[in-house]
Amino acid sequence: MLGLGLSIEPQLWALVFVMVRVGATFMTAPVFAAVSLPLVVRVSLSGAIGVLVLASHPIVPPPQIFAVATILAVLAEALVGIALGFVLQVAFAAPLLASEVIGTSMGIGFANSIDPQNGRSTPALGTFFTVMLTLLFLSMNGHLVLVEMIVKSYDALPPGAAWLGVDRLKDIAFFGSYVFLAGLLLALPVGFLLLCLNLVVGMLSRAAPALNLFAVGLPASLAVGVVALALSFPAMGDYMVVIIREALAATQNLVLG
Repeated sequence: MLGLGLSIEPQLWALVFVMVRVGATFMTAPVFAAVSLPLVVRVSLSGAIGVLVLASHPIVPPPQIFAVATILAVLAEALVGIALGFVLQVAFAAPLLASEVIGTSMGIGFANSIDPQNGRSTPALGTFFTVMLTLLFLSMNGHLVLVEMIVKSYDALPPGAAWLGVDRLKDIAFFGSYVFLAGLLLALPVGFLLLCLNLVVGMLSRAAPALNLFAVGLPASLAVGVVALALSFPAMGDYMVVIIREALAATQNLVLG
């Protein structure tokens, strides 16, 4: 017991209960879920945001820690947090799809590097797109919008009634189709030029069967791909901003309905 007559255990349990939703969001959301971000930093951020949530929302966790109702409540909190971060993570998969399309057409699909977001080997072009999308996400204060949505989610989805409805789960599933649309549109300028180049190389191979396509086609694809990337990157950057806005709008729709 403290001097003011308050027990520290209920307050600590309330903080841990709030940190479940916040921590689940940081486990799946881009930037926060990066393997380069230490676990201690993630836990500290979850605790700091949990304190702010407790200061603005009267959160009352289940009284019994080891009970079926408590386990279900914790699972509900984790589900809401995972859904918030997953929506943004889905949008961040669009540049990887675009890099697969462009890299395969350019002939550099074999060039891989370590993605700083997930720590896995991904196409080098995809890593470049992911870094650019991350920088744009931070420049647009997307991380602050995410924290704001976490705090507002306690009004729209309070603990004890935090299970996501069928409509919200359906919206998450339908938003997954946006990955293919955004990825293909992002790769459209470069992919179209490379497709035209492949058609020209195919006609040359029919006109001159003795022509070595590997000696001509691969250098031409690389040259045209690099020039096309340099020319179309401003437009691709603008569309990356659109991707981020759509992802943040989907997150707000998930919370606010």
